[in-house]
Formats: sequence, C-alpha cells, structure tokens
Amino acid sequence: MTKKPMVLGGLFEANGYHSSAWLVPGATDGASTDVDYFKDIVRKAEDGKLDFFFLADTPAARTEKLDAWTRGPLYMNMLEPITLLTALAGCTSHIGLGATASTSFYEPYNVARLFASLDHISHGRAAWNVVTSANDFAARNFGLDKLPPHDRRYEKAQEFFKVVTSLWDTWEDDAFIYDRDGVRMFDPAKFHVTDHEGPFFKVHGGLNMARPPQGHPVIFQAGASEAGKELAAETAEVVFGTGANKAQAIQFYEDLKGRMAKFGRDRDELKVLSGVSIVPGEDEEDARRKWDYWQSLVHTDISLMYMKTDLETDLSDLPLDEPVPEHRIPEKSNFHQVYFDEIVGLIRQGLTLREVMRKYNRSKAIFFGTCADVADQMEDWVASGASDGFMIAFPVLPESLTDFTTKVVPELQRRGLFRTDYTGTTLRENLGLKRPPNRHATAGASLAAE
Repeated sequence: MTKKPMVLGGLFEANGYHSSAWLVPGATDGASTDVDYFKDIVRKAEDGKLDFFFLADTPAARTEKLDAWTRGPLYMNMLEPITLLTALAGCTSHIGLGATASTSFYEPYNVARLFASLDHISHGRAAWNVVTSANDFAARNFGLDKLPPHDRRYEKAQEFFKVVTSLWDTWEDDAFIYDRDGVRMFDPAKFHVTDHEGPFFKVHGGLNMARPPQGHPVIFQAGASEAGKELAAETAEVVFGTGANKAQAIQFYEDLKGRMAKFGRDRDELKVLSGVSIVPGEDEEDARRKWDYWQSLVHTDISLMYMKTDLETDLSDLPLDEPVPEHRIPEKSNFHQVYFDEIVGLIRQGLTLREVMRKYNRSKAIFFGTCADVADQMEDWVASGASDGFMIAFPVLPESLTDFTTKVVPELQRRGLFRTDYTGTTLRENLGLKRPPNRHATAGASLAAE
C-alpha cells in the first residue's frame, strides 16, 4: 500500500512556543523584533522542506497584571506578521508563508489587498489564517469594551470571507494584456466589481491589483467550536486540528471532514494538521528530561495567567496542591473552545491545580523519544486517520527546529512519508490543493458553452 505523504508546517514564536523558551540558556534577547533572526529561522525551516512557516497574531498587548505577563511575555513584543513575512519572502524560495488576520478588526478590503500583495511578492506562497479573535484586550483597541458574542463573530467571519474572495477575483487571470500597439494595458471586460451589501459589510469596488498567483492565497482556520467547524468545512483548506491524544484527533478529523459534503466539497480539499510539540532525544527518558527542565522554568504566575485566559476564570485563589473544585468551571467558553475543553478535562480527572498547569499544553500532543520513536508516532497518527500531517509548535528555538529538521525529517524521508525536495512552485502545489478558478471566468465559459 502506498504510504500517505504528510504535510508539515511550523508554528513559530520568536524564542519558541514554550512559555519558558526565552529563559533557556542561549536564547536570543530581542528575537521577536529582529528580522535577521527570523530570516535565519525561516531558512532552517526551508532547508528541512517544511510546507509552511506560520505566525500567529493578536492585535493587542495585555494591559493588566503586567507583573504576571512579564514572566511569559507571549505577544507582548512582536512584529506585525504580514510585514515580517513580506521580508522573509525575499530570503526564501519555496516555503509557504502564513499569518493570522482577524475578521473582527480588519476590513475585508485590507485583508484582500495585504494577502494578495504577499502572494505576488512571494510568487504564490501566501496563506491567510481566518480568525475571529479571542480576547477583550484586542477589542479595547478597536472601540469596544469586549468582544461580540462567539456566534455573532463567526457570522461576521463568514461574510468577511465571501467579500475577500470576491475581491481576489476582481481581475480574471489574463486580464492584463499589455497591448502597446492598441494602447490597452488590461481588458476592461475582464474586470469585475464586487458589489456587496450584507449585515456587516458594504463594499462596492475592485482590488487594484492583478489576481494573486495562487488565485486565492491558501485559507487556514483553527476553530473548534460548532460555528468554527462549520466555517472551516465551508471555507478552509488547512485546519489546525485539535486533540491532545490520537482518539481525540480522530474524532475531530472525522467530524470536520464529515461536514464538507453539505457544502459541495470533497474531503481531499481540506488538510487537517494536528497540533504537536516534538521533543526528540537519545531515548524517551532523555526527551522527557528536556521537557521537564523547560517546564521547571515556567513561573507559577504565568501558568495561572494562561489558565485564567483560556478557562476564562481566575483560579489564583486556590491551593496549588489540591484538586480544582468543579463548581469553578464556567458554563461555557466565549474565546478558545478547544483550550477551554482541555483544561476542563484535566480538572475533571481530579488533578491538583499544579498538575493541571503542568499537563496543560493548549491542545497539543507531545511526541517524545528517539527520532525513530517520533517518526513512529507521526506515521501512526496519519495512517490511523487522525490527521493529514502536523502543525508543529517548536518549543525552543532554534534547538527544537534544528533537532527536527536534521534528525526527524531524514527519518520520515527514509520511510517515504515526507518529500525530499519541493515539487511545486506555490504553496498550493506543495500542499496538493487545486488553484481556484476565477468565478467570473467560469461563469463566462458556461455562458459561451450555452
């Protein structure tokens, strides 16, 4: 039986995804705003033939409890991601470049223009992660006291997506003809106005840029709520899957892909990538020792802060070494559903608060062991229908990335599970995704056939 090749992308924070990454000996001070540092990291990722380099984002610094946030300063000092990826496009040739842009705080035209520009500059390697945002810190930067209700945000996101993709289809692929003799740069018949008026947006106009090389930049999504999964099933091409273990990942995979048919989509049009942290070592014990060391550096204040953010309630008044009372669990989540559910599951196991904090990994599995052990786990997940590949949250940079690309990747390649070189020129081609036709050209061809 032919082995299914896996998709491998990376989630990159400046020093690494782990809360203590900035404290590890050798960590680079100021990495988060150092473009040369990021250029070195992205080149390492491309040398490892990773499908894409991804940057999460939030348009907000935390403005409360700064004594706690200074212990684990995630998102407190960072470059705007599309600007950074544009710089990284110039020092890479093949790796995809993805970033988050919120449908709650951008306008559709801005997003359409930004990602179309990145796609042109990178020669077809851009990806947009569609999010609705998940904290009130961001809301306060945009004239709101708090985020709108969860389902309302997703209704807005659905309309936002439709407007953005319409704008990307402003020009047909062959609209720009550069006819010097006839003094016509473009064919006016192949320009199409977006004329949209809906509950959230009113847009009448066109994108002042040729259609992106990929037709549409690749669409990423990460929602795990009912509304999030519905939006993903309808619109997404890469989804960051949930599940801290294989059984949970399989359930998510089947649930999401099972929703696609009602939107007229084939299951292969969507790649589900399980979120994992990968910690290779001389053996499993050695790998776990690394992780335990990183965990030991995490200050209790920041662990409690993450718990407060993701569970949406403050547990800092509770004893660290006693179980968390179940009556302290909120009725529902309005922000990160999957993070919320993971914490609730740990609490219901009867773990102490300290144990919950140590085990919580934001719905990412952790693969420990030798390179062969890690490759075994990755192969098993893909073969079992838990994922189409992995979104790897590298704990400590550059160490974790180097370990993965120089040790684990060669093992995957030896097994025929991952490419030995890029085969396409665009991110879509490397992911095995079709280039979407221009909706107006398709309509025109249908009319001509009649």
